[in-house]
Amino acid sequence: MKRFTLPRTGVAAVVSVLSLALVTGCSDSGSDTGSDSGSGDRAGAKEPAAKVLGDGELEKLIIATADVKGFKVGPADGAEQFASSKKDIEVDDEKCAPLVYVLTGFAPGDEASYVNRLVQEDPAAKASASPSKALEDMTEEELDDAMNSITDALGSTMTIVSLSSYEGDGAEKAMSAVSTAIDGCAGGFTATAKGEPQKFKKIASEKASGNGDESLAFAATADAEGDPVVHAEVARHGNTVATYFTLSLAAFADEAKVSDYEVPAALIKAQAAKLG
Repeated sequence: MKRFTLPRTGVAAVVSVLSLALVTGCSDSGSDTGSDSGSGDRAGAKEPAAKVLGDGELEKLIIATADVKGFKVGPADGAEQFASSKKDIEVDDEKCAPLVYVLTGFAPGDEASYVNRLVQEDPAAKASASPSKALEDMTEEELDDAMNSITDALGSTMTIVSLSSYEGDGAEKAMSAVSTAIDGCAGGFTATAKGEPQKFKKIASEKASGNGDESLAFAATADAEGDPVVHAEVARHGNTVATYFTLSLAAFADEAKVSDYEVPAALIKAQAAKLG
């Protein structure tokens, strides 16, 4: 396996995107998206009106560690918060706002309730056993093996998963807004919160998993050295919308690996199963 080093520019890129991703797990219920998301009837005939789920009900439905092997699930919060509310985020092009919300773990539409989680691949599942020797006592080959083990752990993905519930056709409108933004924001956008701008210079549609009543996927290229890429998927399950935003530390450290990962399929499958 190829060993990589993480230059200072790579660290800066990771911190920038992590600050965009690691938001509070508190509800931002009923906040305005600031965008007109259209009719949202792309999925064909409308389903019967479904019950709007509250935060407590979504808490029971969102992914947990016991639901998927090889991942650890915890609260999506951290010291490097990009914004504590959608209302704190300014976007240079309002039609791109739904993408910004997906990339910050918020709900993409005008939700009635909302929860999110941080899901990490378990480093222990990727890294080999801890070395039995001190570093100074290792041969070159043993040292390479130990460093490759660390590389495996750093190559683990981190995914922000959110669930949001909507009244009426709000979930369909949210999906329509995301679809419009993927097509209309191909040239990228800049989002600003707390006076700190975060820029993505390219948005590209990707093949979605097909889970739920409808699903969309896209890749966002950060405006940083090496053009690091993050991946996202949005899926509607009735009047509940699930979003997934995935990044890999290794992708930001090694240009050859920037596209060599995706939103974990096992994670999407497990969350879809809980939504029924």
